[in-house]
Amino acid sequence: MNATQYLDKHIVPALTTFSENRYLSAIRAGMVATVPFTIIGSIFIIISFLPIPGWSEIIEPFLQVLQVPVTATFGLLAVIVCFSIAYDLALQEKIEAVMSAILATAIFIMIQVDVETLTINMEGLGSVGIFTAILIAFITVEVQKFFIKRNFVIKLPENVPPIVAQSFLSLTPLLFLMTAFWVISFILGIDINGLVQTAFQPVVFALNTLPGIMVYAFMVTLLWSVGINGDNAMDAIVAPIFLQYLSMNVTAMAQGEPLPYITAYGFFTAFVNVGGTGATIALALIMFNSKEPGFRKISRVSMPTQVFQINEPIFFGFPIVLNPIFMIPYIFNALMLTALTFLLMDWGVISKPFINVPWTTPPVIGHYLVTGGDWRAAVWGVISILLAMLVYYPFAKVAEKQRLKAEEQGVAHE
Repeated sequence: MNATQYLDKHIVPALTTFSENRYLSAIRAGMVATVPFTIIGSIFIIISFLPIPGWSEIIEPFLQVLQVPVTATFGLLAVIVCFSIAYDLALQEKIEAVMSAILATAIFIMIQVDVETLTINMEGLGSVGIFTAILIAFITVEVQKFFIKRNFVIKLPENVPPIVAQSFLSLTPLLFLMTAFWVISFILGIDINGLVQTAFQPVVFALNTLPGIMVYAFMVTLLWSVGINGDNAMDAIVAPIFLQYLSMNVTAMAQGEPLPYITAYGFFTAFVNVGGTGATIALALIMFNSKEPGFRKISRVSMPTQVFQINEPIFFGFPIVLNPIFMIPYIFNALMLTALTFLLMDWGVISKPFINVPWTTPPVIGHYLVTGGDWRAAVWGVISILLAMLVYYPFAKVAEKQRLKAEEQGVAHE
């Protein structure tokens, strides 16, 4: 049994099961739900800090009011995450989703109340509270499922309107959860936000380091290489962290401070996934006029999608998946672009991300936008594609030569 067969038989099924886990699926749904809000918030950030000479003086009288939509989006990220994750998980568990989401959100907001001032800690509603929001969403749905399964609920007659019946059905789990978290937070004085943040701190720290983000890049491309959507599989784990980084960078930008995080949301999607994970647009450009008809056709057909960062046609058409010739440069390109981009940002050569744009934004344009209009980032986008082409070139020519030889032998045999 060769390495490819071993991966296909023993490793791929386990990784597939992991990527389809219901909790990870719910987290992915929660992260996706935040995207429209962060994009809208980013638009107001762009307006506030356009890289045009003299713009800061023009916008100064309106700067404070322009920050209101930013606060209303980035400032409520944890609330959105909590509601969305609870909703998705409840759907998977086949229990009433809207009421589950409302329950989770109510519990989450309650534990953000300061016991001394009886006011809500607004910081906890934003990116700082994301991990707590995930935990509360999971616990709420599981408790509600437990109560329903064991019939510890109040059931009304069938002729009662469904919305009323669902409200009473959630009454006992809500009472239990509200009481439990009230005791933990306000009687025992346990800081749930602080505990959760401390627990995740090592991962939060690691992903903003070069070794940490390199490991992440390797895992994403390795999963893709065995046929699993690496971005989706890993997103559930890292998206809350990258989103927290982005929010912190937005806050720093609004306060006129240096941006603290390099690998904020947008770093990987714009600077590493150039034309798709593994910078496969570079491979399509090399094979655009390939002597081998199959490679040439796939490259030309896939080019329009790769401009918008979608590379499945070339990924499965060549294929790259479980193909050692293409897997090597595919993984190497991701690692190379991750390392070089990280260093360029760390040295201040190009700006760090603080604007959220759709992941389908074309390369170079995406580089420019996520950095708030840094032309140097756009130039680096062009250089990134050229570097990726250099890496792919020798492997592409080997594959082309092998395919042409096989076709010649096939014709000769016939």
